[in-house]
Amino acid sequence: MKLNLSADAVLKTTRAVRKRLNLSKDVPVELLKECLNLSLQSPTASGQALTHYILIGDNERKEKIASLYRNAFEIYQKQKKTVTTHHPNQNSADRMVDSAQYLAANMHKVPWLLIPVMVGRYKTSLECASVYGSILPSVWSFMLAARERSLGTCWTTLHLMFEKEAAEVLEIPFENYTQVALIPIAFTKGTDFKEASRKDLSNFLHMETW
Repeated sequence: MKLNLSADAVLKTTRAVRKRLNLSKDVPVELLKECLNLSLQSPTASGQALTHYILIGDNERKEKIASLYRNAFEIYQKQKKTVTTHHPNQNSADRMVDSAQYLAANMHKVPWLLIPVMVGRYKTSLECASVYGSILPSVWSFMLAARERSLGTCWTTLHLMFEKEAAEVLEIPFENYTQVALIPIAFTKGTDFKEASRKDLSNFLHMETW
């Protein structure tokens, strides 16, 4: 199932996949474990692995989590005009919203949902920076490994509006663990993902000072 892409190709073509998720093709859990095993090799704060993962494949449980996501998306939709009105590329903004609507409507149909969970609940920016410094490399490593194996993923956070309710569904001790994201996973429709259109590096790079 591996695409045998170069490291550069994986980095350039790992996209946020929504409409090209194959909702009808089963994904073997062993393939996901393979990706997660690779993610465990990512750098961690103070050498401690602080990320846990919940894989959700049960249809009833997926529906409950997807319902929370849809409720959150409705709240987001009310802010849609504010979010997209001043977007520099309106066509791109419209496509993004349409793609997000599709995912919200079909989240429950995705073969697997993945929720990264971090140990503890944090208040200060220093605490958060340290912990997320472990979690983000781990999750991104998972998503890159998934891309190499013909799987599509998409980092979403809207369900965190209802994190406590999601914790009840998943039996997560809310006081002791924090959910980080909700990531749908499926084989992709085709594997020919391209580089995204981005502004030149000179727009973002600052040498020595701002």
